[in-house]
Amino acid sequence: MKLLVTGGAGFIGSHVVDLLVSLKHQVIVVDNLVTGKKENVNERAVLYEVDICSPQLEDVFRSESPEAVFHLAAQATVPRSLEDPLYDAEVNIAGTLNILEMMHRYGAGRIIYSSSAAIYGNPVELPVVEEHPLAPVSPYGLSKYVAEEYITLYSRMYGIDYMILRYANVYGPRQTLEGEAGVVTIFINNLKKGFPLTINGDGRHTRDFVFVGDVAQANAEGLTAGRNGVVNIGTGRETSLQELVDCLQAAAGKKAQVVYGPERPGDIVRSCLCPEKGEKLLGWKAVTPLSEGLKRTIEA
Repeated sequence: MKLLVTGGAGFIGSHVVDLLVSLKHQVIVVDNLVTGKKENVNERAVLYEVDICSPQLEDVFRSESPEAVFHLAAQATVPRSLEDPLYDAEVNIAGTLNILEMMHRYGAGRIIYSSSAAIYGNPVELPVVEEHPLAPVSPYGLSKYVAEEYITLYSRMYGIDYMILRYANVYGPRQTLEGEAGVVTIFINNLKKGFPLTINGDGRHTRDFVFVGDVAQANAEGLTAGRNGVVNIGTGRETSLQELVDCLQAAAGKKAQVVYGPERPGDIVRSCLCPEKGEKLLGWKAVTPLSEGLKRTIEA
């Protein structure tokens, strides 16, 4: 199939592109390279340096006529969304709407959308199931939710199939300190340089850390598995930031000074996603243990 991947030069997107290429698909990448890197793009994929909010996106759809779209391009951080909510909305909401319009005009029949656990806000109960109330606590979480709503609207109006993937905390090789930097990347960078590891809060905040290779596999399964689904992409396991630090130090074979700072505004206290629906709908399961994933990330 001819497939278009937005954000395909970025952290998660480039892993998705690699997997799709290995599965013999013809892959088109759209990325403005603000946070993505050309060197991440598989040499067998075609790269268009285009912003998803730009009118030039139509030129790509007109020329390539993709059959399906993997939409990973995003403003991907909570702090940036708090600093500049208008920019966050422009990229995550208007950018998604631009993609949906192009899909409608040029006949792309399916979208696999990278959403986020941030749409749930602070969980009422754990692990979080897909039917959990949606109460974002940041502009980022809200913009990802609104984009989901536009996707389901375009499905009702125009018959575009969708698979919405709500990610837990994704980590792994190619995640950089710029753009969508996660706590794992920041901690590894500081650990390698001998800098202190700063935990925001008391270390008891929890996250569900899922390896990027497993996330890429979920995207690939989302191309053909079922119609119009919404699934969590996580491990179903809570890991505290303190436990993460301990695992990282064990994987790296070195100790670091740990510093405790204030909690960040908009941060969720506890997070863990129930993966059962993903197993049923996609036939997908996270298979990379945290210890192995951290080791592979450190060595990358």
